Amino acid sequence: MSDETPTLESLELTKPLEKMTTKDLRQLCMDKMPLIAGASGMDKETLISNIKEYLGIEDEEGAVSPYKDRILSIKRQMREMRIEKKAVEGRKERAQLRRKINRMKKQTRALAKSV
Repeated sequence: MSDETPTLESLELTKPLEKMTTKDLRQLCMDKMPLIAGASGMDKETLISNIKEYLGIEDEEGAVSPYKDRILSIKRQMREMRIEKKAVEGRKERAQLRRKINRMKKQTRALAKSV
């Protein structure tokens, strides 16, 4: 067994760290990075930052999506619409709200993907 620090390429990940689930990140730490202690109790953001620090990957400060404020405002509107949908009596109005919410979901996903 070598004492070399693994690289991101040597880990042979199938997807980026940010797209991995918390469970997968914890398993990665336990299997391939024993020097990261307490991985089983960490949240996703802490795991990602510890893995990047361990591998020597620099975080870009501008990594936050330029559309983040827009996405958050759309999600806020969606929450309000869901509450409104529960209060509406008419079937037609509920269906309209449901379609609007679905359209907004697609919009937020497209914005998040565009970065």
